[in-house]
Amino acid sequence: MSQIPPAVPPSMPPPGGTYQPPPPPPPGTAGGDRTLMVILAYLGILALIPLLVKKDDREVQWHAKNGLAIFVGYIIVAIAWWIINYFMPASIGCALSFVGCAIWLAYLVIIIMAIMKALKGERLRVPGVSDFADRM
Repeated sequence: MSQIPPAVPPSMPPPGGTYQPPPPPPPGTAGGDRTLMVILAYLGILALIPLLVKKDDREVQWHAKNGLAIFVGYIIVAIAWWIINYFMPASIGCALSFVGCAIWLAYLVIIIMAIMKALKGERLRVPGVSDFADRM
């Protein structure tokens, strides 16, 4: 019995180097610069870069303001926890030392979720914080 060689899937380029790269995206779609700016918008103080550079892009501006508001909210909560923890007795402070880590972990999760949604063209609204960012 003779075996029939498997067909090359149509998505793979034929051998021999005749591959043509895909055409560039049409103007007005999200490009590399915009993607970088959306990511920077959620990296703490680096949100000032897209806020100052991309003044004509309303979507990047929203993400930059939202990222700054989330960062400021994290700083306020972290400082408040530090002050509370400073005045606690040592035995209680040691028992609750994981709260500071939980605050940082919650901030990290929110930032990752916001970046993932922003890369898909969506918005992550954090109650209270995003409302504050809308007023800026």
